Amino acid sequence: MTDYRNAPELKASLLGKTTEYKDNYDASLLYPIARKLNRDDLGIDEQQLPFKGEDLWTGYELSWLNNKGKPQVAVAEFLFPCQSPSIIESKSFKLYLNSFNQSRFESFESVREILTRDLSEAVKANVVVRLYGPDDVALFAATPLPGTCIDTLDIEVSDYDLQPQLLKTTDDAQVVEQTLYSHLLKSNCLITSQPDWASLVIRYKGPEIDHESLLRYVISFRSHNEFHEQCVERIFSDIMALAKPQELDVYARYTRRGGLDINPYRSTHNDHISFNVRINRQ
Repeated sequence: MTDYRNAPELKASLLGKTTEYKDNYDASLLYPIARKLNRDDLGIDEQQLPFKGEDLWTGYELSWLNNKGKPQVAVAEFLFPCQSPSIIESKSFKLYLNSFNQSRFESFESVREILTRDLSEAVKANVVVRLYGPDDVALFAATPLPGTCIDTLDIEVSDYDLQPQLLKTTDDAQVVEQTLYSHLLKSNCLITSQPDWASLVIRYKGPEIDHESLLRYVISFRSHNEFHEQCVERIFSDIMALAKPQELDVYARYTRRGGLDINPYRSTHNDHISFNVRINRQ
């Protein structure tokens, strides 16, 4: 695997650096990072992506002033299509959202429109933004994950370096349809090495994946440094290379950091997230 942590655009990002926090609106704070960096390492052709999908970000710390100077608060959802040339570096996203704090805006809708415009321009794709009030609690209730949990398997683990070769199919040649999940996905930020925690859902139709091998593979991300979106695309690519399933969905629900959680979804056949789930760790 290529170590691209020293790529110029990553070295120029604000992650891991002392930063001034601005509280007046400033769209220039957004810092895009090309998805191509990791996709080259995976052998993914940007012009012919092997998957569809999107990245769902949730922003819990969004506030601004109305025209009378009264603070307003909201929870935001941001949907970035996986076809966008870039993602937003997460610290720059937080700095950008903080810049709304002492700026006046006419309405919720005007804030939503500004967020939509700025983010779409930054990643060069259409971004969907939704704003919710703090009392819309039903929309953010924790839900069970679908399918079978593989975390109860009694396996012995001694190696925590990423190993795609751990993945295996069973000897049964029959095509199966399964939904499996694990709460044991942990990776590290590509730049800061801070831990990123997630629950992972895998739904597929194809040769049966050995559950113990899948759990060992998921755990092998524990010392791996990569962004959230990159980890999910790597998992998708590794499963496709091994089992060549007819259908595959990979969805990770990462816990929040800095008021943001990131939830990447990749699928052979769905443009939009097909799971309506939320973990209690978020």
